[in-house]
Formats: sequence, C-alpha cells, structure tokens
Amino acid sequence: MPMYQVKPICGGDIKIDLPTCMYKVPNIHAQQGKSCTPEHALQNGEVDPAVKALEARQDEIMRKLYELKAAVEGLAKTVMTPDADLDLTVSSSLSSQCSTTFKNTTDLDTVLGKDLGALRDIVINANPVQPPLTLLVLHSLLCQHYRVLSTVHVHSSVASVPPQLLSCLGPRHTDSYARHMFQLGFTLIWKDVPKPQMKFSIKNMCPIEGEANIARFLFKLLAPYPSDPAVATLVDSWVDTAFFQLAEGSVKERSAVLRALNSTLGSNPWLSGPEFSLADVACYCCVLQSGSASSSPANVQRWIKSCENLGHFSHAKLLLK
Repeated sequence: MPMYQVKPICGGDIKIDLPTCMYKVPNIHAQQGKSCTPEHALQNGEVDPAVKALEARQDEIMRKLYELKAAVEGLAKTVMTPDADLDLTVSSSLSSQCSTTFKNTTDLDTVLGKDLGALRDIVINANPVQPPLTLLVLHSLLCQHYRVLSTVHVHSSVASVPPQLLSCLGPRHTDSYARHMFQLGFTLIWKDVPKPQMKFSIKNMCPIEGEANIARFLFKLLAPYPSDPAVATLVDSWVDTAFFQLAEGSVKERSAVLRALNSTLGSNPWLSGPEFSLADVACYCCVLQSGSASSSPANVQRWIKSCENLGHFSHAKLLLK
C-alpha cells in the first residue's frame, strides 16, 4: 500500500513530439524534380556555388600544405648540419635555364645521389675577409644549367659583412619559399673559417676543404671531367698553380706563372685547349685577386677579355672594386 497518494496534475492524453535529429540542413545534392525546397534546388544539374567555393578553398589549402611540407623538409636537412646557428638570412635567387657554355652536361643524380624529394642543398662556409671568387663564378654557371635556390647567411662568428657580399648571389626571388620548384640549393655562409668548407651530405660524405677542391666538386655538376687523362691532369695542374702560386705565392712565383700563361695562351684560346674549363675559371679569379691583371702579358690580357665576354665573371669582378 502506497505511503502517499496525490491527484494527477495533468491529463493522460498529452502527446509529446520528440525530435528525430539534432538539426536539419538543406540537401546540397538535390536536383530539379526531386522533393526539396525551391531555394535549395539546383537548376539544370549545376553545382551549387557554395560547393564550388568549398572545393576551391580546399585546393588552396592543399597547395599551401604541399609547399609547407617541402619547406620543412629542406629546413630539416639544413638543421642536421653543424652550421645551423645562422643569424641572418639575406638573399635568395632563382635563375632559369639559358644557353650553356659546356657541350656536355652532368646528371645531378650521378654526382649527388638520387633525388628523394628534399632539396639537395650545397652548404659552403667562407671567410668574408677573402671571398672565394671561383665559387661565385661557378655559382653563376650552375644557374645557367639548373634552377638554383641561392641563399646567403651570416654566422655569429662574423661581426659584420660588406653589403656587396650579402648580395653576391643575386637578389631574393619571390618563389624562394617554394623549395620544391628548385633543382639545387646553393647556401653560402659567411663564417670565420681559415679556408672555405663545403658540406652536402653529412651522412654520405665528409666535408670538403679548400677553394680548389670545392671548385672541382662544383665543376663536376656542370660537365664531366675530360676523358683524356692528359687533359684532365693539365686542368688539375693549372688549378693547383692558380691557388698555390698565383694566390698564395711570392712575387717571383706569380711572375713565373704569368709567363707560363702567356706561353700557353699564345697557341690555344683556353688553358686546356680549344674548350673553356675549370682551369680558366681558377686562373682568371686568382689573377684578378692577386692584382696582376693590369701588368700581365699580351696573350694573358686577350684571354682575360675573352673570359669577361662570357659574362660569368661580373660578380667576382665587382667584389674586387
């Protein structure tokens, strides 16, 4: 028996309409002829403008995500190197393909390894007290063969860098954030080092030291070394002569090298024969850097003008002014 009894406060015939869904939205897939409200019906099977806008927004988001992914992959590769403590990012440039100086080009995969998606970045440390003119000339040549992302940084070990060195690789390109658009990265870091150093892959190769050795590596990206051992030896000999006698030798040694240059250029247009080579790049830059250009013999003067007519040495010449 119940403890208390109360009278019902409402009748028993009340009907409650419970909702069957949380909320309703118009059917964007409805077509003309089907049951839907007139304001949401599609005319002649056309796509709703709201759907078009949504698809366009999604495509734009995916494009930005892809570019961000490529930039992060390139940044991750740079951070893996010991020189990641950079203080100032100065400039980037993109140079498109144009007429080439060399007859045979080199496949990047052959020299640098297979492209795995991330930008293959060549990182060079150099002292601003003695700029590596040869490497700047080779950079100009690389830009004629490949789409190169060129960037200049200043390391914390250097107090200040002249403005011409900050822009030595050219102006910043508008597409520098899209690293996937480039074939090769060329990163120059002005740092207090005794001699230039180059690092490409810290996993597969040791650092390369010395401007001559780095120049040999970069030149292989432009064209294969001569197949004739005698010509290849001649090129290497001129490169060593340029850096060890023209750039670092005494006055007597420089005079002897200039006489040897004059004798060779009397019978050949270039130092290794009929074709332009790394020997011409190295000797030209060292002649300019040693201040011997104005007092050089006639054949050397003619050869200097021939080099300048190619247009690859303009940046190196400006840095000496």
